[in-house]
Amino acid sequence: MVRFLSLITVLFLFLSVPCYGAKKQKVYSDVELSLITRLTAKLLEACHYSQITPDVKLSKKIFKKYIDTLDPVKMYITQEDVNSVSVYENLLSNHLTSGTNDFAFSVYRIYRNRLAEYKKFAEARLKKPFDFTKDEEYNVDREKLPRPANNQELYKLWEQRLKSDVLYNKLVARALKDEFTKATAEEKKTLDVIRRWEGKTPEEKVLKRLRDVDNDVRKKEAIDILGIYLDSVAKVHGAHSNYMSPKADEDFEIHMQLSLSGIGATLTSDDGFIKVVNLLKGGPAAKDGRLKVEDRIIAVTGEDGETVDVIDMPVTKAVQYIRGKEGSKVTLTVLPGNKGRNASPVNIQLTRAKFKLEEEAAKGVVKEVKQANKNLKIGVLTLPGFYNNCGDDVKRILKDFNKKKVDGVVLDMRRNGGGLLIEAIKISGLFMKNGPVVQVRSNDRKVRVEADEDGKAVYLGPLVVLVSKLSASSTEIVTAALRDNKRCVVVGDSRTFGKGTVLGIQSLDRFLTFRGITIASGSLIFETAVFYRPSGGSVQQLGIFSDIKLPSLTEELKVGEMFLDNHLSWDSIPALKLETYNKNLTNQIPLLRKKSALRIKKNPEYQKLLKQIDTLKRYRDKKVLSLNEEKRWKEYNSEKEAADNTEKMLIKDDDKKKDDIKDCILYETVNIAADYILMQ
Repeated sequence: MVRFLSLITVLFLFLSVPCYGAKKQKVYSDVELSLITRLTAKLLEACHYSQITPDVKLSKKIFKKYIDTLDPVKMYITQEDVNSVSVYENLLSNHLTSGTNDFAFSVYRIYRNRLAEYKKFAEARLKKPFDFTKDEEYNVDREKLPRPANNQELYKLWEQRLKSDVLYNKLVARALKDEFTKATAEEKKTLDVIRRWEGKTPEEKVLKRLRDVDNDVRKKEAIDILGIYLDSVAKVHGAHSNYMSPKADEDFEIHMQLSLSGIGATLTSDDGFIKVVNLLKGGPAAKDGRLKVEDRIIAVTGEDGETVDVIDMPVTKAVQYIRGKEGSKVTLTVLPGNKGRNASPVNIQLTRAKFKLEEEAAKGVVKEVKQANKNLKIGVLTLPGFYNNCGDDVKRILKDFNKKKVDGVVLDMRRNGGGLLIEAIKISGLFMKNGPVVQVRSNDRKVRVEADEDGKAVYLGPLVVLVSKLSASSTEIVTAALRDNKRCVVVGDSRTFGKGTVLGIQSLDRFLTFRGITIASGSLIFETAVFYRPSGGSVQQLGIFSDIKLPSLTEELKVGEMFLDNHLSWDSIPALKLETYNKNLTNQIPLLRKKSALRIKKNPEYQKLLKQIDTLKRYRDKKVLSLNEEKRWKEYNSEKEAADNTEKMLIKDDDKKKDDIKDCILYETVNIAADYILMQ
């Protein structure tokens, strides 16, 4: 069975279902583990769109991917360790076919033993104080650095990491002490949970985290370890391919339920931190407004007052502390993403709530703009996702716009990560009389065309489509179809996400059932087909380029298909016959672009946004931290002051209590629509 899954890469999107006691995990025999491995390898070889041949080249990729998955920041596994298992490097394709898992468990033992060694190293080293007066530095961006060559280099790295962690905790305590001294009585209440978390010494907190991580790694059963390995194998075939072990498979089914209970946030692991990737509209976090994309969660406190440090904790485990019963409260200790690596933590308490995806429905509003002494009405249609029957909602909104006699429409899909293909086709047809919407090429390389063929359109007036780097999948299909038929002007970030693949999900259980074997064996998610624009180019990797680029915070994020390992590459197939709704569009866009640039220079709200973008760039590009306490303290205060000043400028003058940033990007897009209307 193939499903259209645009949300598959955010398995823990909703942090939704409480754990009421874990089931006792089955103990898998070597024969059963071998069977799961062989089946996974066979399905990937036979069904994946990439059609990768199981050869030495594939073996080398799997070898590197698995080691990097276990130790992405190169803190534990040395090059000598890698060399000790290099005998497997050219054999893994054959081992997968035969169901041999020696490599997976050998490397995991190395990782587990190194982590235990680091814990002992830390316990001994932290008995002696560090000298924080020396001018030393620690490189926090280790992903592209080489692995430590040997134990000597490894121990030196451990010394720096421990020193940096202890110093960080010292600075946090110092900052909190200052904040608490200056705080009002009400503010002191909100800081109280953080102070309880800060009750331990910096050294104690570092050791507690290490013991928790070590304990988690040691508790993993054979099926869990194999799951990490097979997931690495799947990811080598494609960026969105995953193997989900039986436990992860069970969680996925729960998370995909329509009715959800949680905080509504997408999380990922980033250099040991739990980072917020996205907030679901309608969820508690989005409604509260304080938790932001790029924020890093470092501790979680339940209603019982117990605080858990989640730094270096796997996302799957951190989720267990964040999710819970509807109506219960959870307190997140967060490092604001817009204040750099030296940010001081803040405390955010949220009430878990039950909500439905339908709450994230399409919305329409009419805005009035005055240009060239003319009063124009612009209908702004916000579409956050392609959910069931969203085409009917959009149709209803467009009919309402027609009744109100709007002069133009802005289709805002900046936060739309995709969804149902059938709805994307319906919505494209609301803006076009007929014609091809998307071409789909499956793993057998046969191409089918999905088109709007009813010969009717609901709205044929001036149209501007607003997108961002977060716009993906079905959003890119609609944007490309309208763009290729010269039906709209595309505005926003330089490009969209570039997610141009169809994902399928296969339960391994059903294949084993045919052989009379009934064991929970997990599921495979993998790319089964690729989307192509009506004009022939793929949506994959490059996304859709905007006609008019607007500065934004999302433009500065390093997100998109092109940044994912092993993503499928862009290519093209023959173009289809297209309609041309506006023959003058190519000539009109340069003038629209020029008018927009002049307006942005004069817009004070947009200039404030540009300052925040500059601040974000400075913090994002910082790769090295000082290990000198006073120097780092000055850096921290300087960064915090700049971030606080920028944030204050972005708050509406009429409401200083709320972080309610004016949407100057939408404001400018509405003005671009007005310019476009006057050109017709």
